[in-house]
Amino acid sequence: MAVYTDVSDEELEAFVATYDIGEVQSCKGIAEGVENSNYLLQTDRGNYILTLYEKRVEPKDLPFFLGLMDHLATQNFPCPTPIHDRDGKALRELCGRPAALTSFLSGLWPKRVAPDHCKGVGGIAAKMHLAAEGFEPTRKNGLDRAGWQELFTQTKERANEIQTGLATKIETELAFLEENWPNALPSGIIHADLFPDNVFFHQSDLSGVIDFYFACNGSFAYEIAICLNAWCFEDDSSFNVTKARNLIEGYTAIRALDPAEIAALPLLARGSALRFLLTRLYDLLNHREGALVNPKDPLEYLKKLQFHQNADGPGAYGLENG
Repeated sequence: MAVYTDVSDEELEAFVATYDIGEVQSCKGIAEGVENSNYLLQTDRGNYILTLYEKRVEPKDLPFFLGLMDHLATQNFPCPTPIHDRDGKALRELCGRPAALTSFLSGLWPKRVAPDHCKGVGGIAAKMHLAAEGFEPTRKNGLDRAGWQELFTQTKERANEIQTGLATKIETELAFLEENWPNALPSGIIHADLFPDNVFFHQSDLSGVIDFYFACNGSFAYEIAICLNAWCFEDDSSFNVTKARNLIEGYTAIRALDPAEIAALPLLARGSALRFLLTRLYDLLNHREGALVNPKDPLEYLKKLQFHQNADGPGAYGLENG
């Protein structure tokens, strides 16, 4: 989450008046994340999240995201619920941008990730994969291998400003993944951004998931690969196999993995690491001055990529193939 667009009091009050949620008490920008402008909105009836959609979010995708959250809520999946206005619309416009209100989800994201957190996120990923089965709309992953190549094209000329030789390392990895990427794995709708700041807990109990704006159709094992990168590395870039084992055990307690998914995890983890290296690289090189957001270090994901490149099969993640 982040803030790129300021909303005046007059614009906010006119926007909120189209909903049956009471009168505005306060509205505070949320500085975390990098994709949209987000505010914590308080009315005399409760708390809500106001989102103005910017940057990579395509307006044509918004009905998919909001519809998915509506669907998951009907399946008792713990996530924010889109608020519909008096005309039944969940998507409106504010300050010239598409905008929506969602319910407020209580809890805190873990600043220090523990193995129990990893088990919880593995379980919630599997629950989402099953809960989304009845949702008919589909969405292609805009940050698949073709998306990675496009990001590289946009950053190649300046990548070496961040680290000497970075462009060559990325180009070599892109070619390898294009040649070796696994196909025909079990798939469905995935969250595709299950980072710690998108998963809330009450102490060690998971309370819910937010930020579905990368959700798409993809392989379930790729979701796990994203989580391995997001949850199982320590601050010194070392990989915590105990956390990885807990994460996968949490997942398989809800949905079993087949041997092909297990065998593909190292390669999928490489792809996931490269995806976040590239988006962080792009954001760092194209940082908007004055935006209430802090670009993240792409080299963190280069270190993770290098771990996966050297991983000796699924055993490196605490698993056995098959």
